Amino acid sequence: MKKIIFLVFVTGLTLFLLFRKDLNRRLQARTAEKRINEYLLRKYQNGDIIFHASKSSQSKAVQFATNSQYSHMGIIYEKNEELYVYEAVQPVKLTKFENWIKRGKDSHFVVKRLKESNRVLNTENLIRLKKAGEKYKDKDYDLYFGWSDDKIYCSELVWKMYKEALNIELGSLQKLKEFNLNNKFVKKKMEERYGNKIPLNEKVISPSAIFESNKLETVI
Repeated sequence: MKKIIFLVFVTGLTLFLLFRKDLNRRLQARTAEKRINEYLLRKYQNGDIIFHASKSSQSKAVQFATNSQYSHMGIIYEKNEELYVYEAVQPVKLTKFENWIKRGKDSHFVVKRLKESNRVLNTENLIRLKKAGEKYKDKDYDLYFGWSDDKIYCSELVWKMYKEALNIELGSLQKLKEFNLNNKFVKKKMEERYGNKIPLNEKVISPSAIFESNKLETVI
């Protein structure tokens, strides 16, 4: 009987120690996550624009066509003391910051900010910016890079939000025919999308055009 009681005691103690160890590990992880969130919230702001090289099948084609390292982008939002990226994927939605980073090649990213943002992106204008973006929420991703609002792609979303809310044009609009369409990756993707009917005169805004805008400055 004593032996059974001893075994029960030892088993209970072992389980308790394992539970406490797991609880401590979880608490440490939450503390670390909280510190990371606090750091990110100090470093980045609502309205910042974030870029990375997507791992999607069309990323390489976009990079070659636009002569840019970056193929995807979105706008940083702060919500409930956490960072998100508002982006045009399938569909347009908010994505947790850390998840957005992981989707990029090698988790590399660059954040840019509107010059004089402290003056321009005041509370009222941030509300206007987010409101401008709300009309695109849940819309389908535009695989054909058209300029209508029926569907929308990543750089189009960012450009239109800033234009509609603040009358700020981030980068110059171009026509599809102005890009490097001779690259083999670009040709293949264009054939997949358009066949022989490539809309060469379609109005387009590329991630690279916004990335190179003289109205933005690099945060990191």
